[in-house]
Amino acid sequence: MSRRITCQVRDDSPVTVVRLAGTLDLETMRPVHAVLDRCLAAQPDALIVDLAGLRVRDQLALSVFAATARQAADWPAVPMVLCAPPPDAAGWLAESTACRVVPVRGSYAEASREVSGAAPRLRVRLQPVADACRRARELARDACGRWNLPELVGPSSLVLSELVGNVVRHAGTPMQVTLTLRRPYLHVAVTDGSRAVARPGNPRADAEGGRGLLLVRDLTQRWGTSPVGNGKVVWAMLPAL
Repeated sequence: MSRRITCQVRDDSPVTVVRLAGTLDLETMRPVHAVLDRCLAAQPDALIVDLAGLRVRDQLALSVFAATARQAADWPAVPMVLCAPPPDAAGWLAESTACRVVPVRGSYAEASREVSGAAPRLRVRLQPVADACRRARELARDACGRWNLPELVGPSSLVLSELVGNVVRHAGTPMQVTLTLRRPYLHVAVTDGSRAVARPGNPRADAEGGRGLLLVRDLTQRWGTSPVGNGKVVWAMLPAL
């Protein structure tokens, strides 16, 4: 973190809080983005960014918050709220079309209330064994039952089974499976310990695993893969209207 800006991260509860202090400009926005990105990769229930100690030197630097929020919209589907901006930053945020993608609240207390009903989420850690796909399907059925999404039981079970099966066959590492309901989408994600990029294969060349990501692509609104720590996450979004 730059000497001109400091960052205090509190991640000992389901909601992560990042408190920024110092000067935000076109140079310091880069380390700020890196910290926020790292916090989101841990998949908290929500992220609150406290701006009370921030001085904004360049209005354009505020776009770092919109960029982070847009990046998190697909994965990890974590709601993000800004709070307690100083008067000049509050005015710029209110005027900025780009930054309207991020809710802004006047105080930390208001921001906490904003995320108190954060998107419901289920998580489980699985080992790369043959039984993992069955466990993943059970988690999908459990989530759809809890959240009253009967129409997604089949598609989400199949998508999650394919993602988990891909880890078992190719990465061979422990994994974390996450389902999040953030309407209008059900988000599913599988994080593993391999940096190898997941790509759709040739179903004729590999009848067992090649069709997996092609099937994921066909059954979902969007899907993608992102590096996380020493591994990666493969995520997908299914419409949940």
